[in-house]
Amino acid sequence: MCRWLAYSGSPVRLDDLLYKPANSLVIQSKNARMGAETTNGDGFGIGWYGTEPIPGLFHSTEPAWSDRNLRELSAQASADRVFAHIRATTGTPVQQTNCHPFRHGQWLWMHNGALADFQHVKRDLAMAVEPGLYPEIEGSTDSELFFYLALTFGLEDDPRAAVAEAVGFIEDAGRRHGVEHPVQMTVATTDGETTWAFRYSSEGSSRSLFCSSDITAIQAEHPDHPLVRDLSADTRLVVSEPLGDLRGAWQEIPDATCVVVRGGEQELYPFAPSPPVPTAV
Repeated sequence: MCRWLAYSGSPVRLDDLLYKPANSLVIQSKNARMGAETTNGDGFGIGWYGTEPIPGLFHSTEPAWSDRNLRELSAQASADRVFAHIRATTGTPVQQTNCHPFRHGQWLWMHNGALADFQHVKRDLAMAVEPGLYPEIEGSTDSELFFYLALTFGLEDDPRAAVAEAVGFIEDAGRRHGVEHPVQMTVATTDGETTWAFRYSSEGSSRSLFCSSDITAIQAEHPDHPLVRDLSADTRLVVSEPLGDLRGAWQEIPDATCVVVRGGEQELYPFAPSPPVPTAV
């Protein structure tokens, strides 16, 4: 399916995230250790917050391991909040508008997983998107439609509640179409200040998700490691799979959990879909 990372903390050069770690995202694009597929070569994307309130985006349909522009950009650009995603398509076309992360205003969104039998439930899901938001949908993926459902259900006001309502709606639509396990997901979203990440699946066997440990503890354990020694105390990473094998650096996020990262603080909350609200007859 896909692999992704969400970084926040002191400004970091992009190649320190994408190329230099022992199990970097670029390495995972060729040889993911914990993904549903080993190869994630159907494009990639980066979202980052710079001098403007609206995050920048860079998308490509090239495999991350062979894109020269990605290497050039990563060697020069730095940011204090970065979303990066490598894609393995679940059936929708390989095109830039289908590359994550997706953007709405100051918000970014990326997804690993799938909405099962998407072509059969797509119309039901699309019809539920708020009409004013619908024209912004550019691609054909389940992930982007999932994002716009979450926006419809109030992502900008209460992300945890909005994602729970969106997942509940998707599960209800899927089961009305005979889909046994409609949702498989790890999702990350941010407004540029806080990151919310979710691990959930309808069958209770979700894709992997990890969060970095307290950076000061990692620095104390590995004081000479070049990729961690200069990071600020508020640095945090949420990743599909660990970027390396440093002892004590990673904690697995439990299934059916939302992790909220703001500054150097992270909190875990149980996550469950909200039942869909009955419509009036």
